[in-house]
Amino acid sequence: MESEDTKKIQVVPRIENHYAPSKILFGMLLLMRGLLITHTEMKTDLNLLLECLKYQMDNPFSQKEALVTIHSICQQNSNAGVYFREIGGLMFVRNLAKSSEHSMVKEAALYTLGAVAEQNVYCQQTLCTSELFEDLTWFLSNNDSNTNLKRMSVYVILVLVSNNRTGQTLVRETGCITVLTQLFRTVLSKYELNLSDKNVFQSYQLWSSVCSTLCVCVNNPQNDENQMLCCSLFPHANDWLINCITPEVIRPVCSFIGLTLANNTFVQKYFISVGGLDVLSQVLVQLESDSHKTVSSAKLAVVVTKTVDACIADNPTFGVILSKYHIVSKLLTLLLHESLDSGEKFSIILTLGHCTEDCEENQYDLFKNNGLPLMIQALTESQSEELNKAATFVLHNCKKITEKLCLSLGEYSFDENEKQLEDINMKEKNLEEYWKKAKEILHRIEQLEREGNEEKIQREKYKDNVSSMNINIQNTLKHLHGDSIGRGPEAEDKDESQSRKLLSCKSHEILTTACTNDHQMKTLLKSTNPVDACYRESGQNKTLYKADSSYSQNLHERTNFENKNSVSQSSDHVFKPPIPVVKNRKQELPVTDPFTLCSDIINKEVITFLATDSHSKMLKYRCSEILLTPRRRRQLSSESTTSGGIKKRRIRKNFTKEEVNYLFNGVKKMGNHWNLILWSFPFQQGRKAVDLAHKYHKLTKGSKHEAP
Repeated sequence: MESEDTKKIQVVPRIENHYAPSKILFGMLLLMRGLLITHTEMKTDLNLLLECLKYQMDNPFSQKEALVTIHSICQQNSNAGVYFREIGGLMFVRNLAKSSEHSMVKEAALYTLGAVAEQNVYCQQTLCTSELFEDLTWFLSNNDSNTNLKRMSVYVILVLVSNNRTGQTLVRETGCITVLTQLFRTVLSKYELNLSDKNVFQSYQLWSSVCSTLCVCVNNPQNDENQMLCCSLFPHANDWLINCITPEVIRPVCSFIGLTLANNTFVQKYFISVGGLDVLSQVLVQLESDSHKTVSSAKLAVVVTKTVDACIADNPTFGVILSKYHIVSKLLTLLLHESLDSGEKFSIILTLGHCTEDCEENQYDLFKNNGLPLMIQALTESQSEELNKAATFVLHNCKKITEKLCLSLGEYSFDENEKQLEDINMKEKNLEEYWKKAKEILHRIEQLEREGNEEKIQREKYKDNVSSMNINIQNTLKHLHGDSIGRGPEAEDKDESQSRKLLSCKSHEILTTACTNDHQMKTLLKSTNPVDACYRESGQNKTLYKADSSYSQNLHERTNFENKNSVSQSSDHVFKPPIPVVKNRKQELPVTDPFTLCSDIINKEVITFLATDSHSKMLKYRCSEILLTPRRRRQLSSESTTSGGIKKRRIRKNFTKEEVNYLFNGVKKMGNHWNLILWSFPFQQGRKAVDLAHKYHKLTKGSKHEAP
C-alpha cells in the first residue's frame, strides 16, 4: 500500500532528452514509483528536478510539469523550500521566468516562486529584490502578457509584500503599485459582471487578485505612504459600490477600503470628502432591507459594517454623517438576524459603540429603538468575551452622555439662569407691547371708520335739511311775489335795494352774522318790518347756503360733481330775482292781509330751522374751520342734546398716566400744537385740544409734577 504522502506527488513528465545522465533517469523513476519518503530522498529528488529543468529548455511542457512537481514537494515538506534555495534552485526558477520565451513556463515558474516564498520566510527575503519587482512590473504593463501571466505576477507580488515592510517599500519605489492601481481601474470595464463568460471570469479573477495585493501593500504592517497612493482609488471604488451590489464586488472593494483607511486620519477624511461614507451608508441600508429575503445580504451587510467601523473608529465625530441614514436603527435590526454568528454580532456591536461614542443623534436613535435592552441581553446571554466587551463599550457611551448632561446642568449657575429668565421676560414684554400697539392701531382705525360713517350720515342729513329749506323759501317767495304786486313802486324798489344790499355783503360779515346766537336772530326778526325781515332772512339764508356750499367744496374734494352742480342750480333758482310786475296797480295792504300772515309763517319756519342742531352746528363748524380739527367736528356732531335744545354736560374723564406721557412727548416733539398732538397719540375718546392745553399748563405750573 502506498502512503498518503506519496499519493499526493504528481507523476514526473517523460524525459525526451536522450543525452540526460543516468542519475536523472533514475531519480525520475523513483518519483514515478512513489518512493520519496525520507529527507534524504527529498533532497535527491529536488536535485534531479532541478537538473531536469536545466536540460529541458527546449521542452516547455516538461519544464512546466517539473515546476509543478517542485511546487508539490515544497507544499508537503516545509524544509524543502529551504533546501531548494540552498542548491540555487530558487534563483534558477526566477531567471527561468524572466528568460523563457514560453508563456506557460513563465506562469509555472512564477507560481512556483510564489508558493515557495509563501511557505518559507527565508525564501521570501531572498526573492524580495528590486530586480524581481521590476520584472513583475514589466509583465503587468506589457500588453502582450496574457491574463494568466498577469495573475501569476500579481500573486508573486502579494506573497513578497505580505507581512514584509521591505516588500511594501520596493513595490512603491519600483512603481509596481502604480501599475496595480491602473489595473484596478481598467481590468473590469463594465459594472455588469457575467461570470459565466470565460474571458470575463478570468478578468474578474485578475481584478480580485489586484484588490487583495493592494490590501497587503497598505496594511499588515501599516504603510502610510502606500495608503496615500491607494486612496486615489476611492472614487472608483465608490462607483463600483453604487452600481454593482453583488458579493463578488462588495467583499474585495470593502476589504480594500477598510485596510486603506485603517488608522489613518488623513485618508479617512479624504474618503469622507469624496462621499465614501455616504455611499457605504446607502449600501448598508439597502443590504439591511434585503437581509430579510436572503442570508447573503445579511452577511454582506456585516462586511459593509466592518468597513464603516474602520472609517469612524479613529474619529467618532464622523458618526454624524451616519445619523442622516439612521444607521444605528439599521444595525440594531441587523443584530437580531438569526443567521449571524458571534463574530459578526461583535462587529455590529463594536460599530454601534463607535457610532454612539461622540454623536448625540446616534445615541438618541439607540434609546429610541430599544438599543439598551439589546445590549444588556447581549451582555448577559453571550459567552464571547469580545462581544461582552463591545456591549459594555456601548453602555459606557450611554453612561458618559448621561453624566455629561447632568454635569452641564450642574455647572449652569443661578445667575445665568436668572439672566436667561430676564431675557425671556423682556422678550415677552416687548411682544406684549407690540401686540398692545397693534391693538391700539386697529382700534383707532375702527374708530376712524366709525367717525367717517357718522360724518357721512350728518352730511346727508344736512343736505336733506338744506333741500327742505330751499323748498320752503321758494314757496314763501312765490307768496311774497304774488302779494307784492299790489304794492307801489317805492316798496318794490326798497325791497329790491335791500335784497341787493344783502347779496353784496362780504363773506366774513356773513360768517360773523351766522355765528350769532338764536336769541339775537329772533330779536332781530321781531324788531324789523315783516316784509324786510322776510327779505333779510331769505338773503341771510341764501348767503349762508352759499358759504356752506363753498366750505363743503373745500372740505370734501372728492364729492360728486353732479351733486354740486344740482345744488348750485337749485340755489340759483331759489334766489332768482322776482319777475317785474305791473306798476299801475296801486292797492294798500290791510293789516290783516295775507302778506302779514305769510311773514309770520316765514318767521316761524326760519326760527325753527335755526333752532335745529344740524343747522346751528354746521354754522359753527364753518366759523371755526381753521381752529377745529376733524376729530373735534365729529365729536361735536355726535353730541346729544335734550329736547329743549340744551346740551348734555360732558362726562369728565381724568387723564391716565399714559395720556400724561403722550402729552409731554407730544409737546416735546411738536410744541404747543394741541390739535396735532391730539391726532398723533391715542388719547381717550372725547378729548379736545383745549383739554390738552389746560392739562399741560396745570401740570407745568405745579411744583410737584415734572415732565417724565
